[in-house]
Amino acid sequence: MAVASTAAGGPAPREVADRGAAQEAIFRTLCATAATLLLATLGGVIISLIIGGWPIIRRFGFGFLTSTTWDPVGDVYGAAGPIVGTLVTAFLSLLMALPLATGIAVFLVEFCPKRAARPIAIAIELLAGIPSIVYGMWGLFVLAPWFAQHVQLPLIMSAAPGSWLEKIVQGTPNGANIMTASIILAIMILPYMAAVFRELLLTVPPQVREAGYGLGCTPFEVMRSIAIPYVGKGMIGVIMLGLGRALGETMAVTFIIGNSHGFPHGLFDSGSTIASTIANEFAEATGEMHTSALIALGLVLFLITFAVLATARALLARNDR
Repeated sequence: MAVASTAAGGPAPREVADRGAAQEAIFRTLCATAATLLLATLGGVIISLIIGGWPIIRRFGFGFLTSTTWDPVGDVYGAAGPIVGTLVTAFLSLLMALPLATGIAVFLVEFCPKRAARPIAIAIELLAGIPSIVYGMWGLFVLAPWFAQHVQLPLIMSAAPGSWLEKIVQGTPNGANIMTASIILAIMILPYMAAVFRELLLTVPPQVREAGYGLGCTPFEVMRSIAIPYVGKGMIGVIMLGLGRALGETMAVTFIIGNSHGFPHGLFDSGSTIASTIANEFAEATGEMHTSALIALGLVLFLITFAVLATARALLARNDR
């Protein structure tokens, strides 16, 4: 057969094997190059952040992370305010978005008619494509005035002096505060989380859910005891994805958080995040220490994001065990 194939003008089996081996070698080399390029880029970013932020780290040391003083005129910088603002807004937004995203996904998979489920799912995915600056402008011109008039001001007026409520709601009633920024972030990460939750729940085999209903389970029990545990690993990833998006959001938060470098003392107090601080001041940073402080903030944000991803990996590994 090999002789006949060669005589007929076709490639010999050895030539075909050699060609396949060469293509395999090229394919492996390209894949290794892509992975190496990614790692080299990541390493370059880390090294650049360390070099750029080293002057401020060398001058203030660990105090850079614990101080709330941010004085470009006196070249004194502390990152505690932006760090706390970043963590608080991210976790508050996740706390608000997670139940809503889960409810939307369960409704689309379990209760919504099939004719309406697909258009609603497309609408949710379209919400994820809205630019963040649009959310920021809507928050500044619509949400903030409404929130100040109908939520913040009534709560401030009704809080008894010295009570715990007064400590939580203290702040200037202008709508630009930690809480409104968290609401904007929750609205922004909600479409991502709801869309992926829906796709995860669709991966649950229908036979599994039907078996639960056959045993007499209610829809709530099927979701709680069967569907959600079935996609538990994926849900952990989605939660961390939403948290990572909230941690790094810039423009929408910059519009609405108030941009105060001090330590926030309540939910209605003005604050700042690492991303909003960098966006606000990088164009005006002319001094070496000011620029180094902003780069060091970028390094801190990188480390926080890395810690979130590492936590997600640890949770997944624990779930596997």
